[in-house]
Order: sequence, then structure tokens, then C-alpha cells
Amino acid sequence: MKRFTQLYCELDQTTRTNDKLAALERYFSEAPPEDAVWALHFLAGRKVPSIVSGRLLGQWVAEETKLPEWLIGECYDAVGDLAETMALLLPENTTATHPPPLHQLVQNRVLDLHKMPEEWRREVLVKTWRELNWNERFVFNKLITAAFRVGVARTLVVRALANIAKVSPAVMAHRIMGTWNPTPDDFRQLLRPQETDQKEPGQPYPFYLASPLQEEPETLGNISDWLAEWKWDGIRAQLIRRQGQIILWSRGEEMVAERFPELVEAAKCIRDGTVLDGEILAWRDEQPLRFGVLQQRIGRKDVSATIREEAPVVFQTFDILEWNGEDIREQPLVERRQKLETIYQDISRGLPFRLSQRIDATSWEDLAKLQAEARERSVEGIMLKRWSSPYQVGRPRGDWWKWKIDPYLIDAVLINAQPGSGRRASLFTDYTFGVWEKDELVPVAKAYSGLSDDEIRQVDAFVRRNTLEKFGPVRMVKPELVFELAFEALAESTRHKAGIALRFPRINRWRRDKKAEEADTLQSVRDLLKATKA
Repeated sequence: MKRFTQLYCELDQTTRTNDKLAALERYFSEAPPEDAVWALHFLAGRKVPSIVSGRLLGQWVAEETKLPEWLIGECYDAVGDLAETMALLLPENTTATHPPPLHQLVQNRVLDLHKMPEEWRREVLVKTWRELNWNERFVFNKLITAAFRVGVARTLVVRALANIAKVSPAVMAHRIMGTWNPTPDDFRQLLRPQETDQKEPGQPYPFYLASPLQEEPETLGNISDWLAEWKWDGIRAQLIRRQGQIILWSRGEEMVAERFPELVEAAKCIRDGTVLDGEILAWRDEQPLRFGVLQQRIGRKDVSATIREEAPVVFQTFDILEWNGEDIREQPLVERRQKLETIYQDISRGLPFRLSQRIDATSWEDLAKLQAEARERSVEGIMLKRWSSPYQVGRPRGDWWKWKIDPYLIDAVLINAQPGSGRRASLFTDYTFGVWEKDELVPVAKAYSGLSDDEIRQVDAFVRRNTLEKFGPVRMVKPELVFELAFEALAESTRHKAGIALRFPRINRWRRDKKAEEADTLQSVRDLLKATKA
């Protein structure tokens, strides 16, 4: 635990990529495999089962510190992070010198904790708190509250392990996306030499992500060097047909085959040793349906015939990563596309598979005219992919771009705020916005991004000076500040008081030139919704 805590502190205290990379390489080279694999487990975003409620943790901290529970709650509201609040309040342990190793702490005290009676859980946690110093206790609290986050990208962890194993980052990213377990043997397998590399039947490839196009498309050079496709609004997925198995992986590294059984059944027509990259879309009568229709199937493990009828889907394919069992990601896109078109010549009509349409345009000006029609076509914009590009890992800039249509915009009033998390735990950074319904502000969206650090500090100061009521960590504020919100789409929703849900809302700018009464009305948002359906 001591070595893992030191790694956490090193990663948290620097913004320099090279320093973080060096810290990761040092840790994974020196730590025993039984500890290193659990460190990778957490750094890769995996969690342990929910252990104990925040209410019980607050109660036990109150008992251990002899402080009243109401004061614990006030401290939490001020700090904004439960793990840090507990670490700050618990008595300092100046005698802790040999904390348990990370793997023992996780395996012997954390994994089975949720199965124990309440009194046993309290005893184990208090015993552990007393064994750890402040930093170790803070990291431990992060683990048990499922709030472990540190400022290091997954791609940097991949680079560190790739450097140690002396394999390419693409190979290491591929391994980490597989179904490995937090065991020493699995960690050694992740670091095996490349020449012994073998794919598991259901192992996906790391996804290649496009960067937003922020310059004029003419800056990309000759249009003939680029493949243009529509950008669809669905679930990014890989369809794996390998060693007799058919598996669907989402970009979130989740197997979703049980939610789309018709895709799995239809994929039997695809030859073994094939991996396709594409988008799962709600689709009917040769037209995409809005994302809200697809959401009916997200989170379900049992998809009824009724749901399948209400939310039919297709797999829209735009790339091929494996062909006849061979990894072909290094081949240029033009060659991969030829193989993809060959596959689709053999797929029978009527099956829920579509080949992504190539957009024909002889000039950037012509393509811009088509891009302006994107919203009417129920797509988000255009994808631009260099014909000569390999299929890469992550979001390297230069070969794949997403040229999105301008978002929808409304002006809304800040009505509630609450603290953020991590480094923003002491600032009010999570906001709720409302629009007018007669003389009342109705909540219409929550947003967490879009302001500069200086603007966040100004809004934080406003919230503290203009709080009207408190609801736990949430502050209701005077309705004075107006912000322009940007979002990609909107839909009817019974779960929202306004009856409308905004897709990907974020703050576009602070409208200091507007008074609260000049913000948009709920009726104007409803009118916008009607216009999107027309």
C-alpha cells in the first residue's frame, strides 16, 4: 500500500506527462505482480463491489472521532469529497510504518467486506484506518467509496506497460481491453513478449477516435485524399466473429450482445476471423431513429419482443480490423474499405447490417453544402478519414476528423449549484439551469463544463454570496446569472420536470449582457423540439 500511495501522490502532484510516465514505469517495474495487477485494475477504471453506504461511513467516522454526525455532514459539504473528508477527520496515525501490501488490503479486507455483517465491516475498516498514515488512508478511502480517480489517462498507463514489455502501445492497449483478471499470472501475461501474443476469442481492439475539426476543411489538402461518411448518433461497437463465437463490445468496454440478440443471430453469416468496427443505431424504414429510442435497450439484459419491435436496430459498419484471423489495422484505410465492401457483397438483404455510405463530393465547397444538411438527415455531421491512414489507438490527431454541425443553443438561468469532485471538490462547479414557465424557472439541464478556471472562481464566489437555500451539498441561488447552453439534440422525457431532455448539454458562454428575465422560456424550447420533428 505504501508504494501504491506514493504512485498516487506522484501522479496527482504533477501535470507533466513525462513525469507521470516515469512514475508509472518505475512503479510497474518495481512492484510485485500481485500488487501491480491491482494497481492496474484501479488505474484502468475498474472498481470493487459497493462496500458500505456513505451514511454508515459517516456514522463510524463520528464514533471514531467523537464528533457529532451533523458536524461530519457539514465538513463533507465543505470539502465535497467523502474520502478526503474521512481522511482529514480521523485521528492522525504517526506510528504507521508497515501497512499491508495492496493485494492483501484488497483481497483480505475489501472484496468480501460487502458480505459481512455491519459490525464486522466497521471493525475491519476501523482497524485499517488505524494502520495507515494520512496519505495511505486517503487512497484507501478512495477505493472503498468507488471514487478512485487520479489525473492520468488510460493511454499513458498503456504506454508505460508497453515500454516495460517492449511491445507497441497498440498491442498493449489490445491486451488490456481483454478479459484479464487481477492475478499475478494475468499481469505477467500482459507483459509477455510480442512474439507470443495470441488473441482471446472475445478480445476487442482499442477504438480509434476522431478529433474535432476546428479549422476549415480546405486546410486538409486535396479532397480526393479523404473518405467522407456521415457521422451517426448511436453506440460505437465492435462485432467480433472469432473461433465460433460472436461478441459485441461497446466503446465503454462492455459486452452488450444480450441487448441486441438480432445482431448476434445475423452475424452468423459473417465469416469466422472477422472483427468489424461500427455503430449500433435505432433504425426503421431505411431511416435512423433518434437516440432516445435506442436508449430503451441500454441497460437491459432481457430484451423483450415488444422492445425489439419498438426499437429495431442495425449495425452500421465503417471499418474492418481483422480479416481471416489476421490483424489488418496497419493496412491503409483504402485497402480495409475494399475488404469491407467484399464482405457486404455476401451479406443477404434484410439482415440488420449496413455498410457506411461514402459521401461523393468533388470539392470541399460541395461537401460543405452536404454537411449543412446533416441535421435534416438525422446525423451529427461528417466524418473525414484519410485514405492512407492505418487504424490507430486512441485519439491521435491528423487522420480522422469529425466535422460536426453547429449545436442547438438556448439561454438559461443558473438556479442550483453543488461542489465538483477531485481537485474541484472545494468549488461549486456542477450547475443546474432553468428556463421560464410563466413566472417560474423550471430546471431544464445540468452542465459541468465550458467555463474557464477564472470564470469558475467567479461563479463559485457568486454562489457563496447569493445562496437562498441549502439541500445537503446543493445550493439554491438567486436567479441572476445567464448562460448560453449548447447541446446536440433534445427529446421528450417524463423523467425531467420540464418534460424535455437535452443531449450533451454544456456551457457555451456566460451571457453577462443578459438579465435573467431575458432568458429563454420553456415554450421556446418546446418549439425547438417541434421544429426538430418537422
